[in-house]
Parts: sequence; structure tokens; C-alpha cells
Amino acid sequence: MAFAVFLLFCIISPMKATLSISGRGLIALPAKMREAAGMRPLDNLIAETTAEGILLRPAVTVPIEIYSDERIAEFDQAEADLDAWFKTQTPLSTL
Repeated sequence: MAFAVFLLFCIISPMKATLSISGRGLIALPAKMREAAGMRPLDNLIAETTAEGILLRPAVTVPIEIYSDERIAEFDQAEADLDAWFKTQTPLSTL
């Protein structure tokens, strides 16, 4: 949604800014640009090179879970329980 808002804003009111790169490689985007794009602190962006220059776009991040051996054992047991339950059911093709 924020990206769509940004695109709409750019179509209606394009913005340009001259930016500087710090010694650590950081670039600060002007507040009006961040607000127009719906960007908030700690948002992630994807930077990619294009024929026209560098394109910044929102990144979608999804949290992941690293499963412990105990958690994997829980999954295995749940699958075994489900398999046992299915074996007690009449197949749909015989109904």
C-alpha cells in the first residue's frame, strides 16, 4: 500500500533531491519523500541498479522460526497422529 501511495504521489507531484553519501555509505532521504512513500524508521528497502540509476523499493520481510529438535519431534508426532486418524476413516471413494 505504501508503495502504491508513493507511486501515486510521484505521478501527481514528482520530487527531486540532491543527496550526499556519508563516509560510511549512508544516504538520508528527505522527510517529505519518506512521508510520501509511507516509509517509517527501520523499514527495509531493496536497492537495485537499473539502466537509469539506482532504484529503491520496499522490501517485504517475513519472520522465520528456527526449529529446535524438540519442536521437530512435536511436528513428527502430530503427523503420526494424523496418519493414524486417517487410517481409521472410510475413504471417500467407497462412500
